[in-house]
Amino acid sequence: MKQIVSENVRRTMQFLQQQFDDSEYMEANPGDKKYRLEHTMRVANIGRQIARGDGLDEEALVIGCLLHDLSYVETWHSEEGWLNHGRRAAELARPFLETLELSSGQIDEISYGIAIHVDDEAGFPGERTALAVSIGDCDNIDRFDVYRIHETLKHRIFIDLPYEEQVGYVANTLERLNKYQRMELATKTGTMLWSDRIGFQIQFFERLQAQLQASVL
Repeated sequence: MKQIVSENVRRTMQFLQQQFDDSEYMEANPGDKKYRLEHTMRVANIGRQIARGDGLDEEALVIGCLLHDLSYVETWHSEEGWLNHGRRAAELARPFLETLELSSGQIDEISYGIAIHVDDEAGFPGERTALAVSIGDCDNIDRFDVYRIHETLKHRIFIDLPYEEQVGYVANTLERLNKYQRMELATKTGTMLWSDRIGFQIQFFERLQAQLQASVL
């Protein structure tokens, strides 16, 4: 069913697309541009689902999700760029947020949520509301869905690894996923979605582990 998009959300989507289109980094890396835009839309749709399930401000959460990775339009030259990309995204997003029909409280909440979504540090005062924390929750929920399994195995060139390295990688992944499954997110809906995604990954890697074990006598 087609979703009704508010004027604020429509303008945010337009702004985001323009920023990506104007980015020298994205122009030079079209694959990254495609993935980042698709990831952002999935995160925004997760935000809509969480907002509706837990009675949060749907428009504000969707806007925060749309802008959470805005700083990817820039070129980073070290890991520090990635570690700071939440804070930088908030810095880039705030002037645009101030052009929307939003209250100062909504702008503060969205900006804080964007800033903390990487390492839980904003660099400026703010309140860890359910909505603010849910911006990062939505990002993580998408990062642990089906696409990420494919992306990770492709990046690690899993199919070409020696057998023992494949076995070790799968065992380590399952250990990590089982720890993640016990995490509680900021909302009930978010926790439910997270548990579902992690559960699917556990099932996938358990079956991969069994298949690897059956590959030798």
